[in-house]
Amino acid sequence: MTGLRARHKADRTRRMQEAAAGLFREAGYGAARMEDIAAAADVSVGTLYNYFETKGDLLLAIVSMEVEEVLSEGALVLANPPADPVEALDALIGRYFDHSLVYLSKATWRTAMALSIEAPDTPFSQRYTELDRMLTEQVCDMIRALQRRGKLRADVAAAVVGEVVFNTLNQMFIEFVKSDSMDLDTLRATVRRQTGLIIGAIAG
Repeated sequence: MTGLRARHKADRTRRMQEAAAGLFREAGYGAARMEDIAAAADVSVGTLYNYFETKGDLLLAIVSMEVEEVLSEGALVLANPPADPVEALDALIGRYFDHSLVYLSKATWRTAMALSIEAPDTPFSQRYTELDRMLTEQVCDMIRALQRRGKLRADVAAAVVGEVVFNTLNQMFIEFVKSDSMDLDTLRATVRRQTGLIIGAIAG
């Protein structure tokens, strides 16, 4: 019974997160009300508040869901990366970018980023930073894997290279979110050119 209750709780949580993501996308974060989210998720308002005290909590949960799924997809690339180091990084980063608009629109991403910056000491901001750290570490793991294969110089600090690569892709993702006209293909091509220069400098 305990396992069944846990599955029901997880299903209910997922339903509320997906309902919130849909309303944030359609109506905008500011206009979406907790009552509307509860109705869309087919739960009572009280139940929604039992799980999420604020819309910010819901938004953070959606961001967390997004990053957790991205990390799982990234792990598949990391387990068997392409032989070429530029292609390997492009495959990993491509998983990040291609999944980025599944739950969150550009406008919702802008809200999430703003919330993380406006109040850096809040749990929201701290969790957002932690999610970025997890993504950074996966990029570092890819650099280490490429070093083990002899594709990148072993004398270069993988942690530093991984941080530089992540900072590059993260800054371009911010530019992508800020621009309603930039598409995913342009984002990927731009980051590929930039990371290609970095990898070219340390190729084995």
